[in-house]
Amino acid sequence: MKFCTLCGNKLILRIPEADDRERHVCNACGHVHYLNPRIIVCAIPVWEDRILLCKRAIEPHYGLWTLPGGFMENDETTQNAASRETLEEAGASIEVHDLYSMFNVSHINQVHLCFRASLTSPRFSPGKESLEVGLFSRDEIPWNEIAFATVESTLRQYFADMPTKEFPLKLGDVIIGPDKRRIIRAHNFIHDES
Repeated sequence: MKFCTLCGNKLILRIPEADDRERHVCNACGHVHYLNPRIIVCAIPVWEDRILLCKRAIEPHYGLWTLPGGFMENDETTQNAASRETLEEAGASIEVHDLYSMFNVSHINQVHLCFRASLTSPRFSPGKESLEVGLFSRDEIPWNEIAFATVESTLRQYFADMPTKEFPLKLGDVIIGPDKRRIIRAHNFIHDES
């Protein structure tokens, strides 16, 4: 940020009184501009024992597969965001259930939320951000072509939970390893690589 959204004057970086970190502060009117993490909301749309995935038509990770999801908008709930993103990216209507996974992705200032959901019908079609969409069983998922570590981890855990039909909330952090690879540090995940 360079200019104040209230008065248009230049911003400076400084630690405001009673704060603990640098913020963009207007030198003229004193308004503090907070930059906070963005919320990414995904759905895990299920039809019978298969999950709906989208092949990305946008960067990052063009051509790789992911769950339908994206940035939450102002004036919507997280559940509404999951429904909207699924309709936009996969042309599918869903019934949103409970929150299934939450990842802190602090190195890019994001929080990823994935909700369990049911397709209301097996009708779907690619939206403008998807090259194709499809229903996949566990054995059909293109595991080597999943776009995001949070999605892969969520999918693996979801399939591990399917036999019991119990889906407790999963919490994790995405951290950058010494080799610059993203690593999931899971708080309550069971990793099943089979």
